[in-house]
Amino acid sequence: MISQATIIDALRTVHDPEVGINLVDLGLVYDVRVGPGVVDIDITLTSPACPLADMVVKDALAALSAVMPGGTIVDVNLVWTPPWSPDRMSDEAKAKLGW
Repeated sequence: MISQATIIDALRTVHDPEVGINLVDLGLVYDVRVGPGVVDIDITLTSPACPLADMVVKDALAALSAVMPGGTIVDVNLVWTPPWSPDRMSDEAKAKLGW
C-alpha cells in the first residue's frame, strides 16, 4: 500500500497555474485517505470560481497515477468546506508571494 508521504510528495509536483506554487504549500490539500487498492484525496482551490479547476484535478491525477501501484483507484475530490484561506499556506509559499 502506498504511503501518505508518497502521495503528498507527488502532489508537491502539481502547481497552481496562476501562482506557480504547489498544491501542498498553498494549503489546497485537505485530506488523504489510503485504503487497500484505493486512494481518496480532498483538495480545494483558492476560489470556487477558479476557471482552471479541471486542469488542476487532471494534473493531480496524472502526478498520482505516476506513483500509484497498478490497479489502484484514485479519486481526487474538489471540496469547498472549509473555505480556503491564506492561513493554510506554508511559510515558504507566503515568502514566495511576499506575504
